[in-house]
Amino acid sequence: MNNGVLLTIGSAFIFSVMNALIKAASDTIPTAEIVFFRSIIGTVLILLLMKHSRIRFSSQGIPLLVLRGVFGALYLLAFVYTLANIPMADAVILAYLSPFFVLVFSRLILKETLPPRSVLLLLAVLTGAGLIVNPLDYDSYNLYALAGVASAAFAAGASITIKQLSKRHHTYEIVFYFLFIATLISAMLMADHFVIPQGVAWLYLIAIGVVSLLGQIFLTQAFSHENAAVVAVTRYIGIVFNILWGLMFWQEIPDSLTIAGGTVIVIASILLSNRKPVAAKTKMDEEKKSQQEKATVR
Repeated sequence: MNNGVLLTIGSAFIFSVMNALIKAASDTIPTAEIVFFRSIIGTVLILLLMKHSRIRFSSQGIPLLVLRGVFGALYLLAFVYTLANIPMADAVILAYLSPFFVLVFSRLILKETLPPRSVLLLLAVLTGAGLIVNPLDYDSYNLYALAGVASAAFAAGASITIKQLSKRHHTYEIVFYFLFIATLISAMLMADHFVIPQGVAWLYLIAIGVVSLLGQIFLTQAFSHENAAVVAVTRYIGIVFNILWGLMFWQEIPDSLTIAGGTVIVIASILLSNRKPVAAKTKMDEEKKSQQEKATVR
């Protein structure tokens, strides 16, 4: 097993730990407040990295940078809200719907042509999501699951903007706008519902901010050591880690619909991620860079 795959597995494990910390913190801390602490810690750390690397803020492309930040902030809020209210496995699987929305947005916004096979795979992803959301059996779970679907859509929107921004802006600057705007939006949302963290909750919140950056470093390094397609597929092992945490700490056992829907989504998403063959080394390098920039969504 090479370094790239090991780093990818490591990043998936670290992000699963972050998800478990978020779920644990959500017992006493509201969603917006969790996002606030996660974002403000990251903002400080990324500023330090920018200063160390002598990276200056751009005076161009600011509207698109802000839009990327808004998409990222909405992704975080929706994902944390979902994770706090439904089993970890369900929340994470729904977040993996983002390749579906990337294709849809690419077609609608960027006017990219979809291969015929992609249409069938998109329908398969929708079927898998339907099994998990289960709209025919309505209860409060469905609303939380729909928030999970929304988180995937917002993550895809962020990916589309990153694809454009990465041509002119450094990764650190893109990440800064994401975290800074998430800090501002979450601060406004939590203003009337702030809860002073008590005891271990402080540890959870600080750890969430630090662990998320550590996972990002592992993932970025993975893209520098391995083909982007291999990294994208290997990341799905994170679902297994999240299922294990849910089972160990919250006695969450995935039901048959979650297993069936998750299997369909994972297989279809893997095929969607590899829908464009790479014919030359130059193209491969460009794809790897694109995937590396998409990793900043997290």
